[in-house]
Amino acid sequence: MINKLEMFIAVAREGHFGRAAESLGLTQPTLSTGIKQLEESLGVQLIFRGSRFGGLTPEGQRALVWARQLVSDARTFRQEMRTARHGLSGIVRLAVIPTALTWAARLSAEFSAAHPNVRFTILSRTSAEILKMLDNLEIDAGLSYLDNEPLGRVTTAPLYRERYTLVTHRESDLALQDKVEWADLAGERICLLTPDMQNRRIINEAFMEAGVTPEAQVESNSTVVLAAHVEAGGWITVLPHDMAQFLCAGKADLVIRPIEGGGLDHAVGLVAPFREPHTPVIEALLKTTGALGRETA
Repeated sequence: MINKLEMFIAVAREGHFGRAAESLGLTQPTLSTGIKQLEESLGVQLIFRGSRFGGLTPEGQRALVWARQLVSDARTFRQEMRTARHGLSGIVRLAVIPTALTWAARLSAEFSAAHPNVRFTILSRTSAEILKMLDNLEIDAGLSYLDNEPLGRVTTAPLYRERYTLVTHRESDLALQDKVEWADLAGERICLLTPDMQNRRIINEAFMEAGVTPEAQVESNSTVVLAAHVEAGGWITVLPHDMAQFLCAGKADLVIRPIEGGGLDHAVGLVAPFREPHTPVIEALLKTTGALGRETA
């Protein structure tokens, strides 16, 4: 039953039988047969379909909530039994906002030192994608903003607070200043993260409060791309302090300057599904995140 529920969740997530089958490593006929068997055992139609996926029936929408809960419980049960026999092991699937990737490395290193049999798969995603992936059971946890936009029903553990800095070329006029204000960036050639990133929305808000309307000539979902444009000359960007330090290390042409004003200071931390109990690995990860956050506060 659990494997058929996982098939159903995959179809609901992908909205396409072929992509769902591919995501599970199955053939499409095997997936279709599994869905039909699930519908027969439940006595209801879960999916509208003709020549293609047509969405979930009302019964299917209700069943999806239960399917996610049952699959999550089954995974927790299996991990509890495995932990009881072998200790913490397995793979943690972690999705991370781009500006927190360096912290993801610190967290996974700290956790792996204590639990060497746990492996990590770390993906870069937007904050909205992280919440969606948690709902769809595609990831086990995420690193995202905690206090800026609604999170829904999740468990959180604060890790650090994000402070914003200017990254500019050493030959720019802004590099001559010890610190800058948001208004000082008006009229500059600026490159920023794409608008679907919560970090971009935070920065846009700071510019608005300063009466500045930035026109980003380059947008990217990669902080590496932003720093590379600044290094090429002619551009500036705004990045969290820790990410800026990491990207500028060893780059003689890149200069970091603190940005004064605006009072922007947002919490970033671990988000995990709200449930009791958590899997042993996620419970341990929440504790490690909390401890690391207290150390760096």
